Amino acid sequence: MLILQLSIILVAAKIAGSLSVRLGQPSVLGKLLIGIVLGPSVLGLVNETETLAELSQIGVILLMFIAGLETDIDEFKQTGKSSAFVGFGGIIVPVVLGYFVGIMLNLTTMQSWFLGLLLSATSVSISVQALKEMDQLNSREGTTILGAAVIDDVVGIIVLAFLMSFAGGDVNLTTVILKKILFFAGAILVGWKIVPWFLNKFSSLKVTETVISSALIICFVYAYLAEYTGVAAIIGAYIAGVAISVTNFKHEIFEKVETISYSIFVPVFFTSIGVTAQFSGITQNLGLIVLLSIIAILTKLIGASIGAKLAGFNWNSSLGIGSAMVSRGEVALIIATIGLETKLLTQDMFAVIVVVILVTTIVTPLMMKWFFRNLIPS
Repeated sequence: MLILQLSIILVAAKIAGSLSVRLGQPSVLGKLLIGIVLGPSVLGLVNETETLAELSQIGVILLMFIAGLETDIDEFKQTGKSSAFVGFGGIIVPVVLGYFVGIMLNLTTMQSWFLGLLLSATSVSISVQALKEMDQLNSREGTTILGAAVIDDVVGIIVLAFLMSFAGGDVNLTTVILKKILFFAGAILVGWKIVPWFLNKFSSLKVTETVISSALIICFVYAYLAEYTGVAAIIGAYIAGVAISVTNFKHEIFEKVETISYSIFVPVFFTSIGVTAQFSGITQNLGLIVLLSIIAILTKLIGASIGAKLAGFNWNSSLGIGSAMVSRGEVALIIATIGLETKLLTQDMFAVIVVVILVTTIVTPLMMKWFFRNLIPS
């Protein structure tokens, strides 16, 4: 059954992506929408399974690994200030306005703060693909977006731990922060000293494809350790890509990883987002879904755009950066699941949030296409 489902996903994703491009939109939009069509909500040809979820996870990890490989480290250093402004702007505005929306909806104070935190989450995996298609991934805007995503993830997890400690959860804030510091310090040190050595040693083994194997080992270990320390796996994969990008193996690894990723894993990731969409009970909460979707889109767009503007970008670039931060993706889903388990989200609100996350994911490539249309590729 899995083999048949993979065949259906690959055929449908490639055709839908091509059709989307012909209509002047990023191919990722077609892949997202075709996932909804293939899934249980419409045709039921593809169902959500644990194996499909694991393949999808590999897809998003490889996608962010490729983004890291394509990162210009000098440009990345220069956009540190811009990334900080965008990251914090994209957190503060959604958290504050999300809190007030929660109060308006008669949620408790703690539930309202959690809603704000949930709306501040960002997952740029969708944005990375759109940036690649528009040849903007290595631009100043693209590098700022990737740096802001790292800041957003780290700060968001720390704020979540802080909130959980107040909500009575068994969370030690000092331990959470220490684990983050250790991960990033270790990741940088290993990337500087051990990654080049490991690539040289492992690639000399007398077996086939040792270079690509060694790169994937580094990618997956970084992703695992990131997730283990409470940082998103995609951030670990991205840092692994950056570490390899300064070695002599960069181009060989990039070409082979891109081939492996885009032939199967990345299409599965994009399509599976739509497959997992659940629309049961949507009519009863349609008004709330529309309200929270608008709030989710505008708060992140406005907050991140203002941050970009303060960092020196013009308004067109600022709005493009802001639009790339709108997608909440798997990061928000993880936080929402924690909220459900700790009773900070009701079952009905959780279902609403899942649809809102899907809406932000679908509109992100559309908005990016619009705002980036007049920018000259780097």
